Amino acid sequence: MAIEQIKMPQLGESVTEGTISKWLVSVGDKVNKYDPLTEVMTDKVNAEVPSSFTGTIKELIAEEGETLAVGEVICTIEVEGAVSEAASEVAQNTGGSETVVVPEGNQGNKARYSPAVLKISQEHGIDLNLVTGTGAGGRITRKDLLKLIDSGNIPVASKTDEAPKVIETQQVKQETVQPVPAVTQTTTPVASIPMDAGDIEIPVTGIRKAIAANMLRSKHEAPHAWTMIEVDATNLVEYRNSLKDDFKKKEGFNLTFFAFFVKAVSQALKEFPQINSMWAGDKIIQKKDINISIAVATEDALYVPVIKQADEKTIKGIAREISELAGKVRSGKLRSEDMQGGTFTVNNTGSFGSVQSMGIINYPQAAILQVESIVKRPVVMNNGMIAVRDMVNLCMSLDHRVLDGLICGRFLQRVKEILENTSKSNTSIY
Repeated sequence: MAIEQIKMPQLGESVTEGTISKWLVSVGDKVNKYDPLTEVMTDKVNAEVPSSFTGTIKELIAEEGETLAVGEVICTIEVEGAVSEAASEVAQNTGGSETVVVPEGNQGNKARYSPAVLKISQEHGIDLNLVTGTGAGGRITRKDLLKLIDSGNIPVASKTDEAPKVIETQQVKQETVQPVPAVTQTTTPVASIPMDAGDIEIPVTGIRKAIAANMLRSKHEAPHAWTMIEVDATNLVEYRNSLKDDFKKKEGFNLTFFAFFVKAVSQALKEFPQINSMWAGDKIIQKKDINISIAVATEDALYVPVIKQADEKTIKGIAREISELAGKVRSGKLRSEDMQGGTFTVNNTGSFGSVQSMGIINYPQAAILQVESIVKRPVVMNNGMIAVRDMVNLCMSLDHRVLDGLICGRFLQRVKEILENTSKSNTSIY
């Protein structure tokens, strides 16, 4: 019999970790290949993780509610095969050998550490022999170490501790590794905020952690610049309002203003392909496909599904996709492939009544456009007369490594031109 590993998959671009929300199997259960094993939650999607093998569940390494990095082992399955259990417990699908630290005289569950646990312990000088694990079989988890770090009560490695041993699957031999030097405990809690009567402590969910990590990365790595343009949407509003009731009866879904904005942006991206780019360190990748990421909010999270090849779709087609993707998000049926491949983000902040905002770029894209609320305002017309018009602000954040104000200004001018010329006489929704 061989022991195979199931690892945390990457469920979307820029996703670095996932949270086990619910196990669908138990130890000893027999599963077939592609049977669902667990439900995983990230900042972008809730998805089931299927089995890659037919066999029997050997061990559930991660617990419900535990957050693991992409690539970490979440469970093991016993399958028919010639590979020994000892070797396969640490085998990687890359063909290399993963080192698993095993202290002298202890070969139990608690003594097998994942790479993430080992890395955290080394960074903070934590003596893993002094840590009580809460994982399956007493396994030490990332969550255990992060709690210790936050509390400031870290069991520090002793200078005289004997070096642990290493089991290596390819050579099947033991080698000595250098012990982690002892360090002076200086870690303090991440935040020290006094709790007063009536205050409520809300745990940070896996989704919120992932959102925070991606937004922090975007702000740290991408030098954000910001620009805004004002659009007279009066003709667009009249045209859409004249169609919406008949459209809903005929098509079965809403013809939203947002569909017109996404179509205009897609058309302008085709004319200004530099905007549809990504920073790649020593080069800039200009994407061929125009895939528009849109933000869809639930009560406690924000998801960013993607409209693929948006420039090739009609306004009706875009409206249909917006409706379908929003429905998937709110019913929990959004798939990982629905989240992938986005090249530019359009955010409908106007749905909350916002009239001006600065979005954080959806990493690794180069820009994000915020479509604000359409509001009636008095406007001085070209003839000097004052008229009440439907006005909307378009706010654009850009990665200044990739884009400059000139190209973004021209891009926004083109979007403005398309929207202001949207009318029954020159715009078809089909």
